[in-house]
Amino acid sequence: MDYVLAALVGLFITIGTYLLLSRSVIRMLIGMTIFGNGVNLLIFTAGRVTQEIAAIVPPGLDVPEGPIANPLPQALILTAIVIGFSMFAFLLVLAFRAYQSLDADNTDTMRLAEPERSPTPPLSY
Repeated sequence: MDYVLAALVGLFITIGTYLLLSRSVIRMLIGMTIFGNGVNLLIFTAGRVTQEIAAIVPPGLDVPEGPIANPLPQALILTAIVIGFSMFAFLLVLAFRAYQSLDADNTDTMRLAEPERSPTPPLSY
């Protein structure tokens, strides 16, 4: 099972990196989301998927009564999911606004700092 999850983490991070290196802003956003999911799966895998050692044992017991999951990776992943979703929503609105104002989704056409026919700034203040 660990090999399958490690391969899946590698696949997610590879696809996310490939999409982040593209020129389309939407593909970059999707790549960032897939990359974040790969990192979340990596944290989950590092937190032991098997039940070899319980993270919390109730007081007065040497062994837990039943199967207990490790709560720390779950809390980290839940926090990362919330932060990742809010970051995706913010960047999606930012990309939409850039598309509305620049009329381009390709980053090569967004390279101009100022429009071609814009008024020149004052030479002195």
